[in-house]
Amino acid sequence: MMDQERITQYIHSLDQGHGAFCDQIAKAARADRVPIIRKETANFLQAMVAATRPKRILEVGTAVGYSALLMAQVMPEETDIITIEKYEPRIPVARRHFAEAGLSDRITLLEGDAGEILKKLDGSFDFIFMDAAKGQYIHWLPDILRLLSTGGVLFSDNVLQDGDIIESRFAVERRNRTIHARMREYLYTLTHMPEFQTSVVPIGDGVALSVKG
Repeated sequence: MMDQERITQYIHSLDQGHGAFCDQIAKAARADRVPIIRKETANFLQAMVAATRPKRILEVGTAVGYSALLMAQVMPEETDIITIEKYEPRIPVARRHFAEAGLSDRITLLEGDAGEILKKLDGSFDFIFMDAAKGQYIHWLPDILRLLSTGGVLFSDNVLQDGDIIESRFAVERRNRTIHARMREYLYTLTHMPEFQTSVVPIGDGVALSVKG
């Protein structure tokens, strides 16, 4: 059996970074305990965006703008990103990062509750990156399905919850049981929906990669 921790360390040793600016953002975010995408997942995200070459990207969960900037590094020149963030202290930080990167015209940050904003969005997106409140993924899914174009990719991060997902609800801390139950429901729903072809990938904290048929 593979030693997952050693494998992850090896993958990290291959990482070339994402440029001085993004690497600085990542370092500061980790120091301040801001939840950002893990290193190995970041490379997977970039590879998927590069492979699919989406025209429109939707991100649910901006934080300080790190993952949006990673996607911007590899997306086609004509592509734009809409990203949603609710936590007010992080919004000006993300906007500053987008401005400093010269991407304010290609990355639009919408402020507010993702559930409310998703209901008001229209048009279609070729790539949707979900990385916000994990207990809300299942509630957002109907609008995500509506907004994702045929052939589009839904990339859902943190679906394995540091391994808690395989435990019974009684083995999970009481305060995490609702999130645990909802994520299990989300993964079961994704993998059984006829509209999606889904693979759960044990990279980072787990990614559910879904292609809309």
